[in-house]
Amino acid sequence: MVKIDQESCIGCGMCAADCLALNIELMEEKAHVKNDCLLCGHCVAICPEHAVSIPQYDMDDVEEYDADRFKLNPENVLHAIKFRRSIRSYKPEKISQENLNLLVQAGRYTATAKNNQNCCFVVVQDELEELKHRIWSFIDNIEKRESGQPAQELMPYIAFNRRRKIDPSDDFLFRDAPAVLFITSDWPLDAGLAAQNIETMAVSLGMGVLYNGYLVRIAEKDEELKKWLGIEKETIKACMLLGYSAKCYLRTAPRRDPRVVWK
Repeated sequence: MVKIDQESCIGCGMCAADCLALNIELMEEKAHVKNDCLLCGHCVAICPEHAVSIPQYDMDDVEEYDADRFKLNPENVLHAIKFRRSIRSYKPEKISQENLNLLVQAGRYTATAKNNQNCCFVVVQDELEELKHRIWSFIDNIEKRESGQPAQELMPYIAFNRRRKIDPSDDFLFRDAPAVLFITSDWPLDAGLAAQNIETMAVSLGMGVLYNGYLVRIAEKDEELKKWLGIEKETIKACMLLGYSAKCYLRTAPRRDPRVVWK
């Protein structure tokens, strides 16, 4: 629950005016919390006197506004967006724990519906070979079980598996990426937004990503895999391959003209 230090509060009313739940009111020139709320943190962020806190959260992680660090150059931002590529060929270099932590932080601070903050980030790097073994074994079992007429949605996985058996270096599903990130959420948009912020952070660290819908769908079908990942009762909404690109792209790729309606 939101707490307001009455000694520090100056009664400016900024927290009450910015509260989307209308959960803060001024009484005797001091701000008071009425009920439990979404704990969105706007009141913490806007208070000029550090009078507001949310004990359930890590208040030591709260940062002061810095105009110089906040400012983004529009041309650089657009250039980064235009220049990004889906990376399908990776160097074998592992990602440092420090950089993995930065990726998770980028996902953690992404906006979520109703401030539910229920995204879970599963990073697989050290045990990547075990993940691959489990995925391919599951596909093997599917092929045996569906030997007659496999469901159409399973055909690509069977094809990937057959290619791998012919040529073990054909890593079509994982692309030799050094790390895989699964994101679970009750809300698809939350996972998508988190993935986008994670990619932005990855690009700033010299990395690239590939959104892997194939891995989302096959992992979601494998309950034993989800149990191993520690997300047994959750739903995988996004998956990203992570690493350093083995290829160097020299220019942006062309796009169609945008479809825009100006009113």
